[in-house]
Amino acid sequence: MGASSSTEQVPAEQRKAESLTASTGALPMLQKAFSVLADPQTNTIPLHSLQCCGRMSASTSFNGLFRILAMALAKAGLPEKLQFESDDDGGKMSGFLMPVDVLMLLWMCYIMSWNYKNLESFGGKDHGLPDLSHLVFSAVLSCAEAGVELNPWDCDILSMDVQLPAAKIHLWALKTVPTLTDCLSGYVHGKLEKSFTSENKLDPSCSAAHDLSPIVECNTSLLNQGRAWAISLTLEKHFKWRDYKSKLPQSSLHGKGLNRFWSNVEGYNGPMLILIAASSGDVHNDNGNVRRWILGALTHQAFENRDMFYGSSGSLYAISPVLNVFLPSGKEKNFVYSHLHPTGRVYDPHPKPVGLAFGGSIGNERISIDEDFAKVTVRHHAVDKTYQSGSLFPNQGFLPVEALILDVEVWGLGGRTTKEMQTSYKKREELFTDQRRKVDLKTFSNWEDSPEKMMMDMVSDPNRVQREDR
Repeated sequence: MGASSSTEQVPAEQRKAESLTASTGALPMLQKAFSVLADPQTNTIPLHSLQCCGRMSASTSFNGLFRILAMALAKAGLPEKLQFESDDDGGKMSGFLMPVDVLMLLWMCYIMSWNYKNLESFGGKDHGLPDLSHLVFSAVLSCAEAGVELNPWDCDILSMDVQLPAAKIHLWALKTVPTLTDCLSGYVHGKLEKSFTSENKLDPSCSAAHDLSPIVECNTSLLNQGRAWAISLTLEKHFKWRDYKSKLPQSSLHGKGLNRFWSNVEGYNGPMLILIAASSGDVHNDNGNVRRWILGALTHQAFENRDMFYGSSGSLYAISPVLNVFLPSGKEKNFVYSHLHPTGRVYDPHPKPVGLAFGGSIGNERISIDEDFAKVTVRHHAVDKTYQSGSLFPNQGFLPVEALILDVEVWGLGGRTTKEMQTSYKKREELFTDQRRKVDLKTFSNWEDSPEKMMMDMVSDPNRVQREDR
């Protein structure tokens, strides 16, 4: 990386270090940053500075993230709760965290997930800290010792006195939010980009590795900032979460029912996120027995009108009040079921159910929505071999639960191109529909002599005598 001539022999150790740096995919950006950070006399970067650029395992990355949290808590004057072994011993973590500490960690990562150039605009009424209680409750229920009772519908995180072992928190993060460490790497990339850009003029091509700042309708949408960011942490890296702009149907705005739902998602050939808000109690009776929760399903393909299950991949989500993700188990492929009323078909003595479903089998779906989008039925994971096991809402139990649907919302994750293709498809279908509605009389040879005219006259007055013109 220095200004050495082409004839000078490059040491093998330096070539190895540069190759390791190139494997991270950030070598061009680092070269620009090193031109600023290099020693002006030697115009080189010490090799020990390059040795930290290799890809780390997910476990090691999370250890680094927890170290930053521990340093932040220590600077704030709070007692030390985490201890770390030396790097030679693997850098293992011990100790515990409180629920409020987990909330601080998540908020810290949320702020870092913003593009570094946008941090100056962070805050205010539009960019405040989101509600991440569903993530904290997920960590508490997964990591708390046996015997700890938690009612997520009536619980204050700040007042919870529950110790969460560090080892369990580590495992929970690896399973539930595997891309959380990308927030730190994206922030570091932004800092490096900032170091070689002008203070007054920023390069528009420079952006953080993962711009996870969600822009959603916080007042009317089920997908608020906290839920959007939490779901983005569970997605694979090839998903560009900033492309989830396409809001398809929302039952509270566009009307309920499978037909209304279908008219909005038809022609969208890309991954979609379906959110279902339901209540297992009487929403009209204001008492403590009402339990509201939100489920989600991620499909990787377009919806099809079929009388059987289909799909190549997908995930189920318990979103609120506790977040959990259920990935494919690999045993079956009953990912999606979507069936409309058949048209133009003969009598079927055994008709297939009309509605929307995810997982399970026909008649024993894990999540089933009726034709009118009025009720949702949630069954125990024992009936489902497609998705991983787990409760879709707290205290689900073994028996099927039938709940009242409050709202259904769909977001398209295919990006702008997929949305434009759907718009073109809808315009083409509307054109065909208009053409079928119009009758061009000029296509007939003679309307007065046509059989249709004679039949219409007979129906209007069958006793009228038709006089033949000679």
